[in-house]
Amino acid sequence: MSLTPSSFKDRLDAVQSRIARACARAGRPVEDVTLVAVSKTKPIEMIEEAISAGIRHFGENRVQEAAGKIPHITTEGVTWHLIGHLQANKAKPAVELFHLIHSVDSIALAARLDRLAGEHNRRTKVLLQVHVGDEETKSGILPDELVGLFETTSIFPHLEVTGLMAIPPFLPDPEAVRPYFAQLRRMRDDLQQQFPGHPPLPQLSMGMSHDFEVAIEEGATIVRVGTALFGDRA
Repeated sequence: MSLTPSSFKDRLDAVQSRIARACARAGRPVEDVTLVAVSKTKPIEMIEEAISAGIRHFGENRVQEAAGKIPHITTEGVTWHLIGHLQANKAKPAVELFHLIHSVDSIALAARLDRLAGEHNRRTKVLLQVHVGDEETKSGILPDELVGLFETTSIFPHLEVTGLMAIPPFLPDPEAVRPYFAQLRRMRDDLQQQFPGHPPLPQLSMGMSHDFEVAIEEGATIVRVGTALFGDRA
């Protein structure tokens, strides 16, 4: 079922107000935070309605699903984020489709993306995904392996590492998630101190519909919001 533009606009206004209040509490300009609408499982019609309401950043979990949508969205200025786990055999279309890949979690995957980006004569922007919880179902590099991944990935000529991403455990109380967000921020800050010659790592992709305000207070620059914008999944 399609959302009417007004109902989506109402949800968008509510989310933007929450972002603005969180930024005010943290003493940050609202322009520091990019809202990524998580459009996985959503039809093209819903994405077009979101674009009409002003959304320009969309997040998809699966490369194959995104490949059936992205070529049909002709609006200029739309940015596509791959926020789900990336399998090596989907790396080629991922490089072709997405402006930012959030989920690089191994040297092997980074090397493959670098080679493919080189074949397309481009630099692909990526985030390194860190496993900050103890959930076996979540992807990401372990915290004590992050430095090694960053050290190798940062010298690949066709990749641009711009920050970190994490998917903390889902906890009913957003305050309980705060330590995970703070941990990711500290890891980013530590990397910048250990590698002062590397370009800045401005991006922290963390926070979803139920906890993005806490994530913003802890330094998130990208929040990935689906349910609060599109409504509960059917």
